[in-house]
Amino acid sequence: MTCDGMTDLMVARLLRDHGRSKHHWRKAIGAIRLYSRDTHPHCNWTATPTGTVRDMALIESLLDDLRMAHPLLSA
Repeated sequence: MTCDGMTDLMVARLLRDHGRSKHHWRKAIGAIRLYSRDTHPHCNWTATPTGTVRDMALIESLLDDLRMAHPLLSA
């Protein structure tokens, strides 16, 4: 999966489960940062959400679930 694909998946799930708009969730998720597989062999990506405490908690919870299903992303 790519970074763009992961962002699309996160936006779709957040929109389905919590409403708001695509723009709101894309802005709250922010950019997904990739790390080298040499230094991060188990999970090579992260996101730094912004927004309200509630939004950040929802995104962090989703990130935890998605890291288990998709630990390695490509550019």
